[in-house]
Amino acid sequence: MPTQKPRYTVIVDEELLKEIDDFRFENRYASRSAATLELIRIGIEQLKKEKEASSSNQEHTGT
Repeated sequence: MPTQKPRYTVIVDEELLKEIDDFRFENRYASRSAATLELIRIGIEQLKKEKEASSSNQEHTGT
């Protein structure tokens, strides 16, 4: 079923593709795209947490 969502292509090496596939099968995602989207979401959330922690640490140390 076609989607109206924006699309783009990501080129990865064999090692990263294997890691994506391993994540996909371990977590029972229906497709590489679904697994890749979840990995992106996880990464973005982690970056937000690290940024918040860094900001918090700077406020407490005065730097």
